Amino acid sequence: MNELSRPEAARAAKNKKRATEQQAPQQPQQPPRRAEMRVRPTAPILPPSNIQGNALMVVIAIMAFLACLTLGAVSMVRATAASWQSQISREITIQIKPEEGLDMDAALKKARDLALTFVGTREGTIMDDGATARLLEPWLGAGLNLDDLPVPRLVIITIDEQNPPDFAAMRDFLKTEIPQAFLDDHRTWVDRLVSMAHTTVLIGTGILVLVFTAMILTVIFATRGALSGNRHIVEVLHFVGAESSFVASEFQKHFLKISIKGSAAGGALAAALFALANIWQTNSLATPESDQAMALFGTFTIGITGYAGIFATMIVIALLTTLTARFTVMRTIDEIDLIRSDPARSDGLPAS
Repeated sequence: MNELSRPEAARAAKNKKRATEQQAPQQPQQPPRRAEMRVRPTAPILPPSNIQGNALMVVIAIMAFLACLTLGAVSMVRATAASWQSQISREITIQIKPEEGLDMDAALKKARDLALTFVGTREGTIMDDGATARLLEPWLGAGLNLDDLPVPRLVIITIDEQNPPDFAAMRDFLKTEIPQAFLDDHRTWVDRLVSMAHTTVLIGTGILVLVFTAMILTVIFATRGALSGNRHIVEVLHFVGAESSFVASEFQKHFLKISIKGSAAGGALAAALFALANIWQTNSLATPESDQAMALFGTFTIGITGYAGIFATMIVIALLTTLTARFTVMRTIDEIDLIRSDPARSDGLPAS
């Protein structure tokens, strides 16, 4: 066999390779990769910070401060009144007026012994000359000589609050045995303290109601103002298919952030004020200023309950603000639907 020439050999090899490729199974082609779609995050309907939002935050902070201050003051006054009431209810006082020929020391001991014979009494203490002088020192000065003044002497009887004695019978018995003795059961002071505590609670509740009412009205006006400024956006979103709840939730989130910041600032300021007042009172004991403040307001301590009340007030303010904004938005969208459904009203004409 004659050898093939080089061109013919190359042509034969090429044909053989082509036949082999045709016989080989074709692998499926991979589809081209599609570019990943990136969803652009939607911007909020309301800007996160503007002049109206900052002004509303300041107003909410002021309202929260006043509400927390009122709540703390009511809690403080109630605790002080309860402490005074407990102290007064635990004791009764027997006063013996001095007279000529009266052995004061014997009369004091007799009055104490007679009072302790009644059921419901625990112990009796006779106030000596030194204790009586210290009691009168703020009004009559130091170095008082009780022999020169007709000052009544006192016997303090501790009683059982759960099972108090018969005060009327004790008073009559003491009057019979010691004509100069007078029993004071402090009922008048207890009744006055109870009335004062109830009045304070009512006044504080009224102030809280006024503060919350003013805050709700402020949020309503602020929400309507924000709706007026973004009404075209709300209408477009609503009529392209956005539900009322979606639009309301956007406004709700916006006002929730504002209310949380404002109420937190106001509540923290009120709590800091009570804490500073307590520190000042602790560091200035036995001074005229501290004594007068304690006499008027008691101790500036609201305790864990008071601080928990301040925190609860902050939460209530945030919830009220959020719910008020949502209700206002839903009501406004309903008004838009009503106007659009009435051609006469949408054209500016009075409805028939």
